[in-house]
Amino acid sequence: MLTIGQKFPEFKLTGVVSSEQSSAFTPITNTTYKGKWLVVFAWPKDFTFVCPTEISTFGKLNKDFESRNAQVLGMSTDSDYVHLAWRQHHKDLKDLPFPMLSDIKRELSTALGILHDAGVCNRATFIVDPEGVIRHVSVNDLKVGRNVEEVLRILDALQTGALIGCGWHKGDAPLKAA
Repeated sequence: MLTIGQKFPEFKLTGVVSSEQSSAFTPITNTTYKGKWLVVFAWPKDFTFVCPTEISTFGKLNKDFESRNAQVLGMSTDSDYVHLAWRQHHKDLKDLPFPMLSDIKRELSTALGILHDAGVCNRATFIVDPEGVIRHVSVNDLKVGRNVEEVLRILDALQTGALIGCGWHKGDAPLKAA
C-alpha cells in the first residue's frame, strides 16, 4: 500500500457529479484539481449499509473541506452507472457536492494497494497535498466506518506545517519543540 511521502498515482476515471443522467458523467484526473489538497476516500461497494453513512457525512462537510482548498473525491470499484443509480435512489446521496469516481478496472485501487481480497476497495482515506504527495493514509475494516470529522482535523493539522499533538483542533496552539 502506498504511504505518506509517496506520490499519489496518476489516474483518469469517470466521475459521477450529479443525479441527472444528461450531466452525470465527467472525466476526472489527478490534475483536474491542480493546486488543491485532495481528500480521496474509497468504500467497498455501492448499495450497502456503512458506506452511505460516510459518503453523506463527507457531503455534509464538503464546504468545510472546500474552505481549506481541498477537493473531496469518493471512489469505489462500482461502475459509473451503478454510482448514478445509487445517487438517484438514495436520498442522502442525491445531491452530493463531490464526484463519485468509478474505478471499475481497479487500476487506481491496485496502484494505491487498497484492493481487498474480495475485489472491492478497502475503506481507505488519503490526504494528498497540492504537489501530489500523500500526507495521510488510513484504512478501516470493511465493517467500520471512518470518522469524517477526524479526516478534516488531520487536514487542518497538516496545513499548519507545525508539530501537532493529540486532540488538537483548528485554532489551538501547535506544540513547541523544547
